[in-house]
Amino acid sequence: MDSRKIVYNETAIVAIGEAICTAAMIAVFAVLGYYQRSVLLGGIAGALIATANYFFMSFFANRAADKAEAQDVAGGQKLIQLSYMGRMLGMFLALIVLGKSGYFHALSLVLPLAFTRPILTIAEIFKKKGENKA
Repeated sequence: MDSRKIVYNETAIVAIGEAICTAAMIAVFAVLGYYQRSVLLGGIAGALIATANYFFMSFFANRAADKAEAQDVAGGQKLIQLSYMGRMLGMFLALIVLGKSGYFHALSLVLPLAFTRPILTIAEIFKKKGENKA
């Protein structure tokens, strides 16, 4: 499969998982009586930031793998390092700006970032179950 298709498919899985987990998070806020419009906006923004982070991580990891296959391992390593620093700086700045704006609930803005790893773990479990049946 083309590496771009893999990146898009995995990013779609993360985006769907982020939407489901963020909806559950917002429901928990509502059940606990803390729901406000800022919770909804923070959840949406946090999910978008987490999904964009995953997309760019996957994109640059595939580009680094392509460089490594072309015998440019050092170039691939530098690309991964620059990607990491750029993504972390971008997320940090986005979270600070959005958090300070007053329109986004800080906790609901940050929590979706923690959903990515469990989403990928669950997706991998389903992928392995599908391979065992085939």
